[in-house]
Amino acid sequence: MAHPKRKKSKSKRNNRRMHIKLKLPLLKKCLITNQIHLYHHAYWLDKKLYYKGKIVYEKK
Repeated sequence: MAHPKRKKSKSKRNNRRMHIKLKLPLLKKCLITNQIHLYHHAYWLDKKLYYKGKIVYEKK
């Protein structure tokens, strides 16, 4: 198994880990209902399930 010849410094380690962090969720505004929702996700509005601006499911 390979072993490093020299110890990596804390700054080198932190620079490598710097790119792995939480991002804000992508939000999109529906053009038909003007509702803000998660990108590529269906959302409920008035007992109707919308996806890509179309009604997918209705509750009775």
